[in-house]
Amino acid sequence: MRDIGVDVKTPVGEWDGSDSCPFYGSLRVRGQIIGGTVSSSAMTDSIVVERETSRYMKKYERYEKRTRRYAAHLPSCIGGVSPGDRVRIMECRPLSKTVKFCVIEKEAAE
Repeated sequence: MRDIGVDVKTPVGEWDGSDSCPFYGSLRVRGQIIGGTVSSSAMTDSIVVERETSRYMKKYERYEKRTRRYAAHLPSCIGGVSPGDRVRIMECRPLSKTVKFCVIEKEAAE
């Protein structure tokens, strides 16, 4: 297992031999780290992560909720995640048309 340059817990799952793994393969991660909730895990080796933010609307003097969805690659060594789980994702090179992030850590359930 190689060091990815970020302080994360080591994954406990087995590696399937894929090159698209930041821990065992040759995928390099860089850029921003985003925390969010898994909203869909229907794709093969990929998930959709949602992040909710609030923004102040000056005209109406209220806050509005905004949701951003990110498609992220799920390495086999991270293990299975289900909708509702909290994960951290990090930017990587484009792996497909929409997937430009990779899951680096599954956060502990509170």
